[in-house]
Amino acid sequence: MAGDPEGGSAVRAGRDVRVVLSRLRRRLREVAADEDLTSSQLSVLTRLSKEGGSSASALAVAEGVRPQSMASTLAALSQLGLLERRPDPGDGRRQLITLSAAGSRRAEDDRQARRAWLTRVLRERCTEDERQTIIEAMALLERIAEP
Repeated sequence: MAGDPEGGSAVRAGRDVRVVLSRLRRRLREVAADEDLTSSQLSVLTRLSKEGGSSASALAVAEGVRPQSMASTLAALSQLGLLERRPDPGDGRRQLITLSAAGSRRAEDDRQARRAWLTRVLRERCTEDERQTIIEAMALLERIAEP
């Protein structure tokens, strides 16, 4: 890029985006986290809420964990009454894992807690101009994230 032959600003911007998004993601998990769920369990709960039913193997791939680890996570969520299992209509040999009514409420409560916290923090810590800058930056990040 002209004016930046070494890519220094791109390197710094990339590092800063990764660091800030990682910290924000951790903070949002803390806001919604209840003591009885691990971060892996919260992640599966959120994924099922957003994407709908899935098989255990597909969840393991999506979450980047071994099938055995996913089985443990799903067993814990099932014990808490947050999941339901049904035969997969497309393949009767597999089970389709979905959120129970309690699981859906829990996921929505977590989403509401994160939304409320972020709205409050943006109101308290940022000016209107800064919030507009964040909106513009999000549009740029969205463009970067496109395939």
